[in-house]
Amino acid sequence: MENTLFTRRALLRAALGAAAVSPLAASAFAQGRCRDGYGTPRCPLAADVATAPIPPAFASTGWKTIALDHITFEMPDYQKEAAFYVALMGWTLRNDDGKQAVLDIGDWGSVVFRHAPEQRAAIVENFCFVVEPWHAKTVEAELRKRGLAPVAENGKGGFESFHVKDPDGWDLQLANGFGLANARRTPASAELGIPLPFKRTGWKTVWLDHLSYTVSNYKASASFYRNLLGWKETYDEGSQHELLIADVGDIIVRGGNPNDPNFGKGAPPPRPSGRVDHISFGIAPWDTDGVKTALEQRGLRAEIDTSTPDDIHVAAFKSYHTMTPNGYNLQISYVTRDNRLALSNAVRPRH
Repeated sequence: MENTLFTRRALLRAALGAAAVSPLAASAFAQGRCRDGYGTPRCPLAADVATAPIPPAFASTGWKTIALDHITFEMPDYQKEAAFYVALMGWTLRNDDGKQAVLDIGDWGSVVFRHAPEQRAAIVENFCFVVEPWHAKTVEAELRKRGLAPVAENGKGGFESFHVKDPDGWDLQLANGFGLANARRTPASAELGIPLPFKRTGWKTVWLDHLSYTVSNYKASASFYRNLLGWKETYDEGSQHELLIADVGDIIVRGGNPNDPNFGKGAPPPRPSGRVDHISFGIAPWDTDGVKTALEQRGLRAEIDTSTPDDIHVAAFKSYHTMTPNGYNLQISYVTRDNRLALSNAVRPRH
């Protein structure tokens, strides 16, 4: 297992390290290959083939995802990353033990920034969600019934969790509500160990617009998360599937289509499967030109991403990509819980 993990991290370092020194290519993240129609060079399959379902990954557990406990990043300089998000996105520092920092994203999410000097750029290592109903022995038994190999990680205050691997070997953590989700009931008040990189924007991060999750077989992965964690479908576009993570946020699962006759043939993908290549956070207040100005005044790139050819002022989906101090592709959007389907409606193919 350790050799496999090392190989995966080495591949990620190579791929993402290169990305960190390249210009942001927001269009590469902006839409699925079938957005502009089926039977096209980017999406050669017919609509009925591209969107046809596959057998479920396994029987549904009936569980519900009720909260984001945390997202874990690894990076060479975690303190710079923490200060950046505090100043830009309004996050608050909960603690810093000299090896990692824990930050609150408002009252609805947390991140863990870990020091990893071997990394060339920041990468996402895992995500952890709170599920219910929770009874550790029952959860463990249900995971094993579905061919998963749960590894327990428990902690102070009654925190219980299990790590499992999804179809691409991604580290998914399931937990009860006594971890960071519970800690957020008390406001974070720790002090940063370094100065802020620039003046605070005054923005609040109000929504997990989407995790952009690239996998080898997007239909299998979407089925895995639907049936394990109760995530809901929006649309199957033919190269990606957006899922609703209950009232937590959204995830776009992107990758190969197993209904394609050429699926799995030829050379393997150039980048490892199972990676969160960017995350989009919805902020408030939103001002389309003001957000761009605020980024540029702080020496940051403001790469427009509407997912359509429309001008950002009239587009159904409005966002900018920028780069963090450790080279992670951060997307900032106007999406909130109330308009959470803005992106899926923008890229849904018109038959």
